[in-house]
Amino acid sequence: MRLLAIETVQLGDYYVSRYEQVEAYGAQVSVLSGLADADHWPADQFRVAQSQHIGNLIALAVRWHQDTPFDGVFTFAESSVIAAAAVAAALGLPGIGVDAAQKSRNKFLMRLAHEAHGAAHPPFQPVGTLDEAQAAAARIGYPVILKPTLGAGSSFVFRVDSPGELARAFPQAWAGIQDMGFFTSEVQGLDLGPNGLLIEGFLDGREYLIEALCWDGQVTLGSIVDRVTVESATFDDDVHHAPTDLDDATIERVRQVVERGAVAQGLHRSVLHAEVRFHHGEPFLLEIAARPGGGGLDHMARISAGYCPIQSVIAFAVGERPAHAAYQRTARHTAAMVLLCPAGTIEAIHVPEDVRQDPALFFLKILARPGDVIRRPPAGNSILGFAGSTGTSFEDAMANAERAAQAIDVTLTEAVLAPA
Repeated sequence: MRLLAIETVQLGDYYVSRYEQVEAYGAQVSVLSGLADADHWPADQFRVAQSQHIGNLIALAVRWHQDTPFDGVFTFAESSVIAAAAVAAALGLPGIGVDAAQKSRNKFLMRLAHEAHGAAHPPFQPVGTLDEAQAAAARIGYPVILKPTLGAGSSFVFRVDSPGELARAFPQAWAGIQDMGFFTSEVQGLDLGPNGLLIEGFLDGREYLIEALCWDGQVTLGSIVDRVTVESATFDDDVHHAPTDLDDATIERVRQVVERGAVAQGLHRSVLHAEVRFHHGEPFLLEIAARPGGGGLDHMARISAGYCPIQSVIAFAVGERPAHAAYQRTARHTAAMVLLCPAGTIEAIHVPEDVRQDPALFFLKILARPGDVIRRPPAGNSILGFAGSTGTSFEDAMANAERAAQAIDVTLTEAVLAPA
């Protein structure tokens, strides 16, 4: 089985471990990048278009497919979801379609789809000026969320509690989205929907990260991860736990909400990463992405629920229904956290060998490199990496993850200041 992975712009070696997982399941992975350094995948399985334009990506994919045919196309990258859908369609291979990809990538188009199909979502309004944002917030009612339409990773997402806070956050977010990596890494030559900002109503309950699959409009939940962080105004996704503490009846309500949203977005056959938040005791959709969740969520799914999102990606890529039947918790607890450090330019990162070899850690990924600039809110949302650990309880797993995080030493040079 030969699969083609799409990266509109390479994100270092972030996806290499996932490509290795795909190959461990017996598929051969070839990688097509728009822009990339030719050093993160074997040369005979790696081609670069030297362009983010969809025409160039498709032309190279078609020539490669003619030489050595592929059985499927996939992506792990949020900024490549639309490009992957277009390439799959051009090669005549299974895919979600460009329209569904657009609705699953652009948060404004997603909200319109949810609204049209009655999928539970917060009130929302697109805004292009501070005056529009102030009017929308006054109509919806504080607190509100200010977020990009083409963002990811919580970058430039703010909880805003007053007109004064909105006046400070809006220009920071508006400036930030113009050169945000999640936007500049997008495919060119296709309609992405508006690159702007939304005001949304704040949902006051707990949040859950869900790995799932949709086959012919029916959603099966694979994994449910509880967000346990006491959040700040900038939604750093830093502490999660699985298996979930939701009861079976509530899990079914969540499944129904995700199913309604997936169908609204046109995701009739797709792997899903859904984020759900409760409000006044009812589940609402934050978003549904047509890809697996990032960080260590695939590991958490396998350990805490016996579900493998990577296997689902492979199955969907070749048009087969994944074997997973229903959500089922295991007895193993997991805790995962985003690794953060202060703003500045990284001079060095030291991870002790005993941390690298810790048997309790199921996931440790350092994304930053010496020379990288770390920006913290409101200037940006750069992270150091991710750590995940197992344990006999959430508290035990969390203690193991925290011990590893505290042992990692980061040396910073100059500070990075927030924009005025």
